[in-house]
Amino acid sequence: MVLEILTDAHILPLLQSVKSSIEWLKSNPAPDLIFLDVHLADGQSFEIFKEVTVTSPIIFTTAFDQYALEAFKVNSIDYLLKPIKKDELQRSIDKYLNLTAPKEPTIDIEKLLSSLQPKSTSYKDRFAVRYGEHIRTIETKDAAYFYTENKINFLVTKEGKRFSIDYNLDQLEELLEPKAFFRINRQFIIGFHSLAEMFTYSKSRVLVKLNPPSKLETIVSTERSASFKAWLDGE
Repeated sequence: MVLEILTDAHILPLLQSVKSSIEWLKSNPAPDLIFLDVHLADGQSFEIFKEVTVTSPIIFTTAFDQYALEAFKVNSIDYLLKPIKKDELQRSIDKYLNLTAPKEPTIDIEKLLSSLQPKSTSYKDRFAVRYGEHIRTIETKDAAYFYTENKINFLVTKEGKRFSIDYNLDQLEELLEPKAFFRINRQFIIGFHSLAEMFTYSKSRVLVKLNPPSKLETIVSTERSASFKAWLDGE
């Protein structure tokens, strides 16, 4: 889609993780423009700025409008909400092309990171769910965990009742209070109160038993194990 607008643009390799992005930015000249997703394979893209100074203008993309998105405009060209529409992409690129400064602006990283931290009042406190022809609401505090299976996303209550929901796990990560919920892998976000037992597993991973029980295997992925242990410790 970018090449349809910038026909002479040279597209650099797509980087999927925070780690690979840091390595690439440290060893290559700064690109003219960066499209940066909020969520990468191994964490949030804001971690990149703690390791490397980014001087290129950035257009952020995000799956859900939850953070203080106006902050993006202070320190970057724009943000785009997924799924990205061509006319919105066109407007963002127009902003980039209309820049008059001789040098690309250096992002105020501290201000960006501070502005993008979710406020306590922004966390979702209930979900509307459907079952049959009925609709009801479930308080977030009554949710034990969330998971995805066969491309369907579910909320499981403390009572063990399961409901399909309209939010995917990437969206839920931004909606849920991080002290109360943690994403252990690509398939599960668990509540602290749902932890029944934990066991050491291979490669520093942790096997988690949930209450109410899940028929699916719940193992903290290798890349999330350190953060999971910090979460348990209240950090």
